[in-house]
Amino acid sequence: MSKNLFITATEPRSGKSAISLGIMELLLRHIDRVAFFRPLIKVPARERKTDNDIDLISTHFNLKLPAEKMYAFTAEEAAALMAGGREDELLEGILAKYKAVEETHDFVLCEGTDYGRSSSAFEFDINAEIAKNLGCPVLLTANAHGKALEEVLPSIIVAVESLLEKGCKVIATVANRTTPEDRDKILASLSNNPLFADQLVFAIPNNLSLSSPTVAEVAEILGAQVLYGREQLNRHVHSFTVAAMQLRNFLDRIENNTLIITPGDRADIIVACLSSLVSMSMPNITGILLTGGLKPEASIARLIEGFSSLVPILSASEDTFPVAKKVAKIHATISADDTRKIVRAIEVFEKNVDFEKLGQKIIESRTTIVTPKMFEYGLLQRAKAEQQHIVLPEGEEERILRAAEILLHREIATLTLLGDRQKILEKISQLGLRMDNVAIIDPHRSDLFEEYVRTYYELRRHKGISREFAHDVMSDVSFFGTMMVHLGHADGMVSGAVHTTQATVRPAFEIIRTKPGCSVVSSVFFMCLADRVLVYGDCAINPDPDEEQLAEIAIRSAQTAQTFGIEPRVALLSYSTGESGQGHDVDKVRAAVRIARKKCPGLEMEGPIQYDAAVDPEVARTKMPGSNVAGRATVFIFPDLNTGNNTYKAVQRSAGAVAVGPVLQGLNKPVNDLSRGCTVADVINTIAITAIQAQAEKRTS
Repeated sequence: MSKNLFITATEPRSGKSAISLGIMELLLRHIDRVAFFRPLIKVPARERKTDNDIDLISTHFNLKLPAEKMYAFTAEEAAALMAGGREDELLEGILAKYKAVEETHDFVLCEGTDYGRSSSAFEFDINAEIAKNLGCPVLLTANAHGKALEEVLPSIIVAVESLLEKGCKVIATVANRTTPEDRDKILASLSNNPLFADQLVFAIPNNLSLSSPTVAEVAEILGAQVLYGREQLNRHVHSFTVAAMQLRNFLDRIENNTLIITPGDRADIIVACLSSLVSMSMPNITGILLTGGLKPEASIARLIEGFSSLVPILSASEDTFPVAKKVAKIHATISADDTRKIVRAIEVFEKNVDFEKLGQKIIESRTTIVTPKMFEYGLLQRAKAEQQHIVLPEGEEERILRAAEILLHREIATLTLLGDRQKILEKISQLGLRMDNVAIIDPHRSDLFEEYVRTYYELRRHKGISREFAHDVMSDVSFFGTMMVHLGHADGMVSGAVHTTQATVRPAFEIIRTKPGCSVVSSVFFMCLADRVLVYGDCAINPDPDEEQLAEIAIRSAQTAQTFGIEPRVALLSYSTGESGQGHDVDKVRAAVRIARKKCPGLEMEGPIQYDAAVDPEVARTKMPGSNVAGRATVFIFPDLNTGNNTYKAVQRSAGAVAVGPVLQGLNKPVNDLSRGCTVADVINTIAITAIQAQAEKRTS
């Protein structure tokens, strides 16, 4: 198995950071302990700053290695060693720092230099020498931006020939930032060249959102003061417009994601920009840059302060045209706090690179360890394989909208948002999200509303409800979304970010109901530990299940585990193991095991069993020798909600496990509940899980 990879570029601005993000994403789906290492960084030693790419990769992928261990020398230190004829000392120092990282990790992703003011050819040679001395196979990134095809192809060929001549093993070449029309030509030409016979070749088109700086980058480079909208500094600048003309001419020049540059005393331009922010017919600007050191006068300032949501407004000391020239030269980076750009970079990489082939080429063999990243990746890939339609009743909630944008861009599921259409569109605009064609339904204005009222009335009339009551109930977004699932207008529902569990689950009990032969709805959590994924049930729904219900929870949890690719070995937990204990609680577990075995004789199951005997092979050999489950359990069934809920939270907090869930089971169609403290990642995972459950329901129906 390969232990490392070196990413190097042919020249500046090759998009190496975006490639590193994509490769790290790929690696963490297959390998547990992955480190990021840069032999040389550009940050001057005296400034003690963090290298951008180290900060980016370390923060986004939550790498535990201290930043100072993730590089060997600064560019200044390396230049001093080279100037003193101490090149060997330089390489030895790099190798020593690299080996220290390698000793504690399964794989090390190395990234080459950033190409400063020195010769590109010189830095190319240094990177090749470092890669060879570290024993790293090389992935070459070539910059195709702004170049004719006749220039791109020869430069790539020369670079690969040079790497091979220097003794490097090139396993893949990525032509980055190509034009859409040249992409296929580059792939065809390089793939047919014998020089590339033993490597993979990919081409990635230029993406405007990745090559655009954020307003924060503009402010930092210009030394501009942030007057308003500090919370929106991560907006991307796709273009800029100098507003020095009359207002009627300026309005026609506004485009989406444009930075408006104007003298600070142009009150008319400022007011026009503010008006465009609330206009549904005008494009969304990304910010306003005031020049000449002039700031809005008091009356304009009061007007600005009255807006509830603002784009950033900056003030630069220089005059308009010097400022515009500097903005035009800004080179965009991907910073650690720019989540949208990070997600977009990984998405673009994944769409244009064959992950399976590249992963096999890099790694050569897979490990059997299942990390949280691998599990989450598996969820998204399985959901994406057969896209399902998921309805989200909390369409006005920020976390739901941010998750929806990511899922839609990555084509994981088809989504429908419920709520006031105007409010949802305004929230999407305020957050700067891109969901142009997302489906939005306002229950009160939906053509389906009366049909849903009639259906609910027929389902519940035996309870003595009136049509007026049915009308009121169906106005609730949770009930409306559940009815969509019941009637096949959606495949599943996810709610709970702002609603209680009861508000999410009760409509499912009343409308969707339980599967035939299922007497209880229960839940499981997927507990993603460092090296495996366990299933815990029931930790969210049933306070004190009896033996029949406990047996059913065990069977359903095993089926859920199987659905998600986890081989079920079920442990029904208690305070004693085997026949050693007596009492009501342990007798209940013992009876549940008998019932479950009778219903599912082929299911590997053990109980009553203590947690340590279920999970630890050494303890299992002592307490329950010869058991196929003891010490190897993957599904853990707790005797009551008090035990289960506290245990999953204890493991989550103490062991640093990622808890994915709760996942509801036993319903005719999938509905899942979010925690009100959920993160965007939790929402994404739960929607993917719901989609996979919907896939399974369709296969068995």
